[in-house]
Formats: sequence, structure tokens, C-alpha cells
Amino acid sequence: MPASSHPDPFTGWLRDHAAPLTHLDPEAPLDDLEPLRDLIGDARVVAIGEHSHFIDEFIRLRRRLLRFLVERCGFTVLAFEYGFSEGFPLDAWAQGEGADDDLSAQLATAIPVGVEEPLRWIRRHNATAATPMRFAGIDIPAAGGSLLPALTPVADYLRDIDPETLPAIEQAMRIAASFAGTSAASAAPAWARLPAADQDALTAALTRLLIRFRAVEPLYVSRGDRRDYDLALRRLEGACQADYGFRAMAGLFAGNGLTADTSARDVYMAESVLWHLERFEPGTRIVLAAHNAHIQKAPISFNGQLTGFPMGQHLHDALGDAYVALGLTSTGGHTGEMVRDEEARFGFRIEDTALEPPEPGSVEAAFAGAGLGLSLAGLRPARTQVPGPDRIRLQSTFLHTPVLDAFDGILHTPAATVARDLEEGTTP
Repeated sequence: MPASSHPDPFTGWLRDHAAPLTHLDPEAPLDDLEPLRDLIGDARVVAIGEHSHFIDEFIRLRRRLLRFLVERCGFTVLAFEYGFSEGFPLDAWAQGEGADDDLSAQLATAIPVGVEEPLRWIRRHNATAATPMRFAGIDIPAAGGSLLPALTPVADYLRDIDPETLPAIEQAMRIAASFAGTSAASAAPAWARLPAADQDALTAALTRLLIRFRAVEPLYVSRGDRRDYDLALRRLEGACQADYGFRAMAGLFAGNGLTADTSARDVYMAESVLWHLERFEPGTRIVLAAHNAHIQKAPISFNGQLTGFPMGQHLHDALGDAYVALGLTSTGGHTGEMVRDEEARFGFRIEDTALEPPEPGSVEAAFAGAGLGLSLAGLRPARTQVPGPDRIRLQSTFLHTPVLDAFDGILHTPAATVARDLEEGTTP
């Protein structure tokens, strides 16, 4: 049922231009996705979003999109909203190292955002593919839950390259271990309870290490090699960005945060995508999986207040039209609302929450008004033809953003369903 009885030019445009899709099954034939080919063109990075994590339909649709982009368009890397440092052993597993059963243990402490099945598909694909698929993490360590996944290998590096700095990295690791959790939702409140002296000592140690890394780069490279230096530096930068994020989140919750101060994580993710793009084989094309709010190309604002600059905006600035953002959304159904709960496994619990009808002016209202079901709409032509929607779903609410500028395409499902078995750390 249309969300509004008033005629809307974008709804009419959408009715005429959206392409119906026939499947959510990840193993189904891919012909219905062919309209994507013209939309992505020669893009080097295609980002696939979701308005909420933990949604079955989005997980399955992203797996279909990954297959299409790999099998028909020649993409060779899956980059995921997953820790940069932690991504390397997952890539090794995807290349065939270890046993098939090893993956579950590697992901045992990770938030189940839908990475397991794509990795299993990549491993199967690589068993016969002429060009192997690669996996890349892009996020701060443990999605902000702990600095240790980044600092531990940095300490190993410094033990060989610059043992004089070991007291500083060991101090940082001792403090980081005192509040480490499974996600930012559990680590951030624990960090906030640290004595201010420990918070400041951690920041000072990380900052000193980072400046030294950059200042004595020729010394470090001469004692080791370029790849190991670049990797250790990127890991240290991740720890520094995560540490900054704790202060930014504390300020946000206290109501005295600086404008757009939560942007540190997104700029790190964008720089990680570019880091991988530069170091993989020439001609590499990346499929990037992350939340809609990370991949969009327009700034994030709530209640008229600028909150942050998303990864997608940085990637668009760096790559222009070689970066394509595809948002995933639903007209109705349910979402997995993340409610802070320090007693829960990841510092939050998932509440199965019914979605309200689409707000007037939202892209979801336009899909409903156009009578569209499972479908794909490329938005670039609309930018010069009709006024676009000014909001899109974000969990159980709506984010006000210029949708035509923020996304190059939208994939729509009529309903969303919260994935099962979240407490066990798995998704369908």
C-alpha cells in the first residue's frame, strides 16, 4: 500500500525504471542481476550495504551479489566490515590453509554480521578458480572491542625491529587488556570507567609509537622489509583510531562531544580499502560489504547535527565514479535493534523489532508507492530528472539524507527478517 496518496515524481520514476529481481537464494541463477552490469560499469570498488545488521534477506542478497560480481564481472576481493588485523588469517583460510572446520573457531568471538558463509563460498570457489578470490578486513580492531588484535602483532614486529620501544607497546597492551571486550558496546563503557591517568597514558603511548614509526621509517624498513613495515603501521593506526573512538563515543553519550568526532572509524575503514586496493594485483576490483551508514557518500546527521563523515564519502572523494554504493533496504518486516546491555555476549542484545510503515519522503515509501517487490533501482539517471527522497531506513528509525546523492543504487526487499541463532554466533 502506498505510504501517501499525494503524487510523487520519484515514485513514478521508480515504477518505470526499477528492475524486478526473482531470487534471494544465494545459489539461484544470476540472470536477474544483469541490470547491475551497466550500473557498476568499470568501478574499482562496489559497496553493498544493509539498513540493519543481522537481517536474513540482506545476508542472502549480498551473497548473491558477491557471486554475480565475481563470476560475471571479474571482481577478485571481498572487503568486509571486519577488523583489518584479524582479516589476514581469514584470507589465508580462504586461500585453502588449514581445515574446513577451522573457520568456526576463528570467528567464535566475532559479532555474527554475515561473514562466515561468504568466506566458505570463497574457499570453495578458490578450489577450482583460475584467479583466486581474496578476503580483506578493513575495520578498527574487534570493531572497537579491543586494541589487542592490532597491538599484539605490532609488539611482535617491534621485538625484532625496535626493541627499545617495547616498554611503550607493553604499557599500551596492559591498559588495553584491562577493558578489552567483544565489541565497542562492551569495551567503551569499560574504557570510560578507567582512571583518567590510564586513559591518557594509553593515548600518549600509542601516539608516541605512531610518531616514531613514521619518523624512523627508513630505519624500520632497513631492518625488515617494506611489507612488514606497512602492515605494522596500518595496525598501529587502527589501534590509535580505535582509542580516539573511545573518547569520541564518551563525548557523544555525555552530550559534550565535538562535531563529527565519530568519523575516526570511518576514515580508517576508507583508508584500509585504499590500502588493500594499492597492494593487491593491478586491476583489482573490490566488493565491499558494510552497513548503509558506512557506505553512503553523504555526511551523517541526526536531528540536524553533523555526526560524521562516512567511509563512502571518503572513498567517493578518492575514487570518484570508480566507487559505487548500493544500499539495501526493506519496506517492512522486522529489524534486529541493538540495545546496549553489558551483561550480553557482545555488550548489546538483539531485539526483534517490527518496522513502522515507511515515512513519507523515504525511499522505502517510494518503493511501496510504486508497488515494487524484490527489485533493484540504479539512481544515477534520476539525479537530473526528479527530486529524490530525503530519508532511508536506519535500523528501526529513518536517517535524513539526500538518497540520490548518498547511493548509486538501491536494492529493495518487501520485508526483513531477523536472522536466527544470533546468540550462538551464527547466521543462516
